[in-house]
Amino acid sequence: MKVMKNFIYNASYQLFILIVPLITTPYISRVLGSEGVGINAYTNSIIQYFVLLGSIGISTYGNRQIAYQRNNKETLSQTFWEITVLRIITICIAYTAFLVYLSITSEFKFYFVGQSFQIIAAALDISWLFMGLENFKRTVIRNFLVKFISIICIFTLIKKSSDLGTYILILSLSTLIGNVSLWGYLKKTVFKPVFSEFHIWKHLAPSISLFIPQIAIQIYLVLNKTMLGNISGVKSAGYFEYSDRIVKMVLAIVTSLGTVMMPRIASVFAAKQYEKLRKYLYMSGDFTNFLSIPMAFGLAGIAPRFGPWFMGKEFEITGKLISIEAIVIFLIGWGALIGTQYLIPTNQIGKYTWAVSISAIINLVLNVPLISKFGVVGATFATVASEISSTGLQLFFVRKQLNLGKLFYGFWKYCISGLLMFCVVRYMNINTKMSIINLSIQVGSGILVYFSGIFLLRAPFSFTINKFLKHKL
Repeated sequence: MKVMKNFIYNASYQLFILIVPLITTPYISRVLGSEGVGINAYTNSIIQYFVLLGSIGISTYGNRQIAYQRNNKETLSQTFWEITVLRIITICIAYTAFLVYLSITSEFKFYFVGQSFQIIAAALDISWLFMGLENFKRTVIRNFLVKFISIICIFTLIKKSSDLGTYILILSLSTLIGNVSLWGYLKKTVFKPVFSEFHIWKHLAPSISLFIPQIAIQIYLVLNKTMLGNISGVKSAGYFEYSDRIVKMVLAIVTSLGTVMMPRIASVFAAKQYEKLRKYLYMSGDFTNFLSIPMAFGLAGIAPRFGPWFMGKEFEITGKLISIEAIVIFLIGWGALIGTQYLIPTNQIGKYTWAVSISAIINLVLNVPLISKFGVVGATFATVASEISSTGLQLFFVRKQLNLGKLFYGFWKYCISGLLMFCVVRYMNINTKMSIINLSIQVGSGILVYFSGIFLLRAPFSFTINKFLKHKL
């Protein structure tokens, strides 16, 4: 029951942050233009390297350690403070490195300073504590309030293209304020630290072991925009940023399950309840198939006319980019299932590191020729290729530990239903003028076709839905 509540909290927040860009993106893309959007995307991509350097995998490591020790509040409290102090130290080092970079860079200095509050925010991020305790309610409520205030500030203060610096400050300061707000809950959650028994550096090596895959993940999350800005110009970085943002908004709903399940599986693994662990995974696998496949097909279906209608004619190419990238919704969904829900909680960091590192190398190798020849379209294909390799390798590594047949049971039924959904939605999309009403009709028709398909084919999750409805009735 707690897992379901946490998923509802996390999924509801993901739905909220799905709605937020739907409100702000059309406004910002028209006010700031492709150049302003591109400068924000490019400078933010650089800042994320320093955030990554300072974080050194501590959030994932801390989440897991808190889940391991949540039944012993004294040990948990001491671990929390040790990890927190370690993170503050490493963020200070990262911010010093940023100041060195700022002194030698020649452009966008003002925007880099505005973005740098995200580095400071990372030092004060303790959301991993509440995730490890499976207390998602506090982090979700905090995020709701901060996002809502930032929306008000955007529409109130951003009026022209010269307001780009203000826009960047709103985004970075909202992150900082949101992280600070969680500290008010600490008094009821952990004890005071015992400084005489502090062992900060014992957490460094295991954090770094998780830092390596984080570097690899960041490469194909951020490097595309950095390379596009350098090779193809900041406008291309802006096109990629906004098409990628639309895909990742939808993806967030799928991966929210992994965020919820990771501490639960870590706790079950620590208790050596291996059968229960596999049961959770097979249930998650079916839910991932049920949710990610229609989202990928549905988004690809509406993409051609949705992109330019939603973001403006200047962003017309985003329709093609979203169609190409939509497949990663399924791929990353499965990568999160194997990596976040299984390999990390069960302490198989090496396998996870190999998978994401190789995929990052593939992304880097493909980016240079593909961006040079095809521009932003090439970067999108490189992203898809890297995700295929990451998910494929993770499945290969666990093939002898998990029953892949059970993980993919009924997979073809979801795919057929999703493909039928895509055909209907795409036909409607290219033959009707885009509007809110027509978009709603396309989405509604797609949902109806997909659910009809899974019930006619008797896909596994259709039985779960039937049981739920019978229970409620």
